[in-house]
Parts: sequence; C-alpha cells; structure tokens
Amino acid sequence: MESISLVPESTNQHSDLFDECRRGSREAMRSIFTTHQRRVYSIALNFFGGDADKAADVTQQVFLKIFTKLNFRGDAEFTTWLYRSTVNACIDEARKGRRFFGLADLFKADEPVARVSPDEQIRSREITREVQVVLGSLKPKYRIPLLLKYVEELSYQQIADVLNCSIGTVSSRLSRGHRILAAKLQHLKGEVS
Repeated sequence: MESISLVPESTNQHSDLFDECRRGSREAMRSIFTTHQRRVYSIALNFFGGDADKAADVTQQVFLKIFTKLNFRGDAEFTTWLYRSTVNACIDEARKGRRFFGLADLFKADEPVARVSPDEQIRSREITREVQVVLGSLKPKYRIPLLLKYVEELSYQQIADVLNCSIGTVSSRLSRGHRILAAKLQHLKGEVS
C-alpha cells in the first residue's frame, strides 16, 4: 500500500484556487481534484478495510461536497481541512449502518519477500486479516488516529488539527488504541515482526 506524504503548501494558493472555482473554473477544480484525490481515497480505503467501492464513493462524496459548497475559508491549512472533511465523510458513511473493518494492508511489506513458502504466505494473509478485523473493531476515536499516524504518517500536531482536539488527546487515543490492539492480538506475539 502506498502512503501519501504531506507536501508543504500555501493556504493562499488554495484560497486562490477556491476563488477560481467559485467563478466556475473547471481547471481550478481539476487541479484541486488531481492534487488531492489520492489522499482522500487512501484515508477512505484504509478506514473501510480495503473496500475500494466504499473508498471511491467517499472520495466522490468529499469532492462533490467541496465543489458544491466551496466552503474552504483559509482559516487552516488546506490539507488539514481536507483530512477533517474526509474523516467526517467516512464516519458519516459508517453511521449509515454499513459494516466496515479496519485498515487494509497495514502490516504488509512494501516489497515482496523473496522465496516465501506457500504456507508462510497463507499464514501472513491470515495474520493480516486478523489484524484488520481487530482494527475494525476499534471505536473510530481510536482507529482514526492510528490511521492518520501510521498510514498517512501525520505528526501528533497534524492529527490534532484534523480531529480538532489537543495533542494530549491524540497521544491518549493512540496509547489506548495500542493497548487494545496489544491485548486483542497478544496470541500473535512472535509472529509479527
């Protein structure tokens, strides 16, 4: 799975693009979409345990809302606002009663392991699935900080900005999430490197 790194951005640049969008510029909309689509999709994909259809639906909902409401005011960095909008859209989608699991591919290696036996491959998939199920069972208040920290690689401050809470709250939720995961996955100790 590919993670998206944050690139320095200018709030003024995005404010200017939104001004162009308000004037009906399709090119400005295309620029915002192509620049940020992968971030939104990545968060949604991981939130819904690798369900590409749900991730695509949420991505579409986020950008549809962005372009119909055009309510970015420039009070925060654009990516912070975008992450917050995406997280809210994921939570709204989950509240509709649809079942979701966890973060897909969190423990998969970025590069294929050479000459792994079929039994080891099967066991690796079983462990990955088990971890996904346990992550999916976490309350969103623990799952989302874990997603933003380990998949999106955001700092504690960035997570606090996205979730509109203090760094202490982020730290507490990550710590609690880690403890829950450790307790529920204790039987895998020694199998996950």
